[in-house]
Amino acid sequence: MGPFEMVVAIVAITAIASVVRAKYGVVRHGRGEALVQRGPDPETERLRAELKALKDRVAVLERLATDGSTALEREFEKLRDRD
Repeated sequence: MGPFEMVVAIVAITAIASVVRAKYGVVRHGRGEALVQRGPDPETERLRAELKALKDRVAVLERLATDGSTALEREFEKLRDRD
């Protein structure tokens, strides 16, 4: 194995080791390594709940906007008659 192949092998091994560390949550702090537990982030959960609430509100608004209901049309007519 020549020097070029040796350098390529070292770089490949280092890259693979970095990917494996990132996958399993190993973080280097100073000279040591620590395993970081990946759990549900409270901020992420809050944002997901907010997104779900907004999607529900949009669904209600879409239903109201596209509903062929006469009640909504009557409300619009009442507002037009006031003018």
